[in-house]
Parts: sequence; structure tokens; C-alpha cells
Amino acid sequence: MPISASRPRSLDAWLKQLDEVRLPVARHHHETVRRTLQDGRKSLRDIAEQMQHSPAIALAMLREANRSAGSFGEPAESLEMALNRLGLKRAEALLEQLPLLDEAQIPLPLRQLQLISLHASQQASGLFAGRLARLWQEIHWGSLLFLAPLWPLVAAHPELFEAWERRVLGCGEPAPKVERELLGTPLLALCLALARQWRLPDWIIRGYRLLVEDRRLLVKALHIARDNQHPLHQQQMLDADPPLRRWLTQPGNSILLANGLALSSHHNWSCEHHLRWQRLTGLYLQLALPELQQLVHQQAAQSARLHDRGELWHPAEALLWPWDACRLKHLAPPAAPKPAANPQLEQWKQHCARLLAQPSSFANVLQLTDCASQALQAGGMQRVLILLADRTHSRLLAQQAAGLPAAAAQLRLEPAQSQVLRRLLAEPGQLRLSPANLAQVSALLPGSLKALFSGEHLILRSLASNGRVVMLLVADQGGGDIGAAAAQVFGKTVQCIERALATFARRGA
Repeated sequence: MPISASRPRSLDAWLKQLDEVRLPVARHHHETVRRTLQDGRKSLRDIAEQMQHSPAIALAMLREANRSAGSFGEPAESLEMALNRLGLKRAEALLEQLPLLDEAQIPLPLRQLQLISLHASQQASGLFAGRLARLWQEIHWGSLLFLAPLWPLVAAHPELFEAWERRVLGCGEPAPKVERELLGTPLLALCLALARQWRLPDWIIRGYRLLVEDRRLLVKALHIARDNQHPLHQQQMLDADPPLRRWLTQPGNSILLANGLALSSHHNWSCEHHLRWQRLTGLYLQLALPELQQLVHQQAAQSARLHDRGELWHPAEALLWPWDACRLKHLAPPAAPKPAANPQLEQWKQHCARLLAQPSSFANVLQLTDCASQALQAGGMQRVLILLADRTHSRLLAQQAAGLPAAAAQLRLEPAQSQVLRRLLAEPGQLRLSPANLAQVSALLPGSLKALFSGEHLILRSLASNGRVVMLLVADQGGGDIGAAAAQVFGKTVQCIERALATFARRGA
């Protein structure tokens, strides 16, 4: 395992030390790549695709190819180009020089950071590569290697990553202050200098240069992106600032956006920092925020399926948890022992995982709604009623009932007789009953529904598929007050059900 060396305190000293760090490679990745290089049937693209599973190998090949090109040669923008310059024999010889360790021996902070890089690469491929198909290699490799200047840092000093994460993300200390204390120099300036020294792809250097030397453009773009509910006004503001508009359309921004999304979601999906990157990505792609968020979540789930690393934290795990609760899993400083496992929480996570599975694991709507009902119950709802709407929205039929009298399973409602039901069926929405609005809203609900749910607190939520409301959820906690935590879990469960409906609707496509 790499030994933590004495820490430099100046930029030049850091550059000298980090340039000499040889990143360790997991034995199983090394063996797989070695066999691929020796297989005469494999193309350069096949070899590059195999190497991408070990970011350390990819970086070593790219650095060597760009070092060999000399100061006047154009740096390789992709691993396939780097392999073409090196040749297979030289690539194999370079592979044999890399230090090998069992994966468990590689410092966990290094593995965690490389997992974030793999997640960023998936986000970039899913969000941008299809739109910029001719540049997919630059997008893929640039996003994977954007954080590469940090890899030798956490390899040589793994305690720095843990301290920075705990103090900045966990305790909210200002990042510049923490970096001055830990490194003696700004972290982004170090990344920029190392990227230039290694002659990494130009898009990576531009990204760091923007963050270090020209944050003005980024701040202006973030200001416009904040007004995401008024796309016409956003476009007018961009039209009034041609330099900003030209900068925003540069394809190289895609790798910065992908890494911003991956890093901020590693912290917390619901924090303001992550929301800023989502808004900026939405402005770049000209997508509404809800649509962009759905795409980001889908790519996170896909990344988790492709790059599951067991003990490492993947942001996609948080999509099954209440967002503000899950961040303590990997950010809280070691203190009290972990509480005993909560069987109900485990059941909720299992049901949500089934709802999120792609392709859909449900053979019919009955199976889907049964899983949805169980997820709502495991999430804390004591009484649950799921009703399906017919094609004309003229009738709601009970599909699942839990914690209610047997008559609830036969319930039929006519929305035409209830203003509340008509509004919920017109578009997806939520109505939460409490003592503050009970007298006003209760009179607008069907009597048969009120008879099933006695009490002063109730949630009604309508869900859509393909732009049309198809389902109504009614749930409560026995009529008592529904706390903030329970409401948040309910909201996350509903998101899982909505995705299950979307996946189920596409099952035959």
C-alpha cells in the first residue's frame, strides 16, 4: 500500500511529489487488460474499452503517449488515440511497470475518487455523447480523467481526502480555508498545474482554467441558469451577452458539467450546490429542470449497475433514501457506534429497488401496484389506497388497499362529483390535508373516501404515465400527524413508483 509521504506546502513542491507517484492497479484489472492486449483479435477500441474499468491504467497510457509526443505535438484526446501512438508492444511493457495490489489494499479514498470519475463518465455519456456524437470519445475520456490530478494526491495522502470530505462536506467549513490548512495551496490551482504538466486533453485544462482563472463566465451562467422556470427570459439574457452565449455552447463544457454533477451528488442530491450544477446543465442542454433531473437520476442508476464497488459509496444509493438522512452514511466523523439495522427500512429499500429495476420486473399492473403499496407501508404509511383511473377519467377503481376495511377493495369513485378529484386527475399533483385546511377541503371529497380515512391528516397524490394521470394514491398514518421525515419518505417512494410506471409503459418497446 502506498505510504503517506511528508506533505509539501508549496505548488512547485506538490507538483514534484505528485508527478512521481505511481498509481496502484488492482490485480484483476491488470490481468484482464494484459490478456486483451495479447489478443490479436481485439481492436484498439476494444482495448480502450477494457482499460476504462481501471482509470489508473487509462491515465498511465495517456500520460506516456502525450509525454512521448513532445512539447510541439498535439496531446491525445482519447485513449484510442494514445494507444495508436504507443503501439501495443509498448503499451504492454508500460502495463507491466505499474504497481499491482489486491483491490482491498488500494487506499479507499483513491478507489472512492475513481468511482466518482466513473460516475462522471457515465453522466457525460448519457447526457451529452448522443447529442455530440462526433465528439463522444473526447467527452468520454475527458470526463473520466477530469479528476485525475487528484488521484496521486489521495494515493500518497489518503487522509487528506477523508479530512477534506469530513470538514467541507460534513461540517460545512469553507473549502479555501481547509485547503490552505491541509495543502498550503489552493486545490484547483494544483489540479490545473498538474493537468498542464501531464499534457492532459485540452478540455480538461480549459475546465480547470475556468474554475481557477475565469470564474466570471461561470458565475454569469449560473445566475441565468437559476431562472430555470422562464426559458424564454433565459434565452433573451444569453442573446444580450454574445461572449457568454458562445462560451455556453462549447462542447468541452460537457466534461466539467458531468464532473460537477457527479461530485455534488456524492455529497447530497438535494443540496444547493448540486442544484446549481443541475440548473447549469439544464441551461446547457436547453432542458427543463424536472426532465434534466430524471435523466441525471437514470444515469446515476446505470452507473451504479456498471460500477458497483461494494464498500464504496455510490450516489445512486441515495436515490432510495431520504436525501438529508443519507449523507451521514459517508460524511459523518467517526463517533457513536452504528444503530442496529432497521428491518422496516431494509424492506422499504428492497421494494423501491424493485420499482426502479430496468427492465421492469412486473408482469402486470397488479404486481406493480402491490409492490407500490408495500413500499408505502414500509415507508411508514399505515393506511394505503391505490386507485386506477380509466381512459376517460370518468371513474377511479380501487386496485390495492392496506390497513383499511374490506370494503375499500371494492371502492369506486366518480371524479365528476368531486372538484378535488377532478383537479388531481387533470395533472399530477399532491394535496395534503391537515387541521388548517380540513374544513375547506373535506367537503369537496367523496363521502365514501372520507369514511375510510378518519382523522385530520391525509395525503392524496396523483401520478402520470406518458403525460396522463393514471393513478391516485391516498395514504396516512392512522389519521395522526404526518411528520416531515415521513412526508419525505413518502415523496421518495412516489418518485420510485413514477419511474416504475414509466419503465412498465416501455416494456414492449
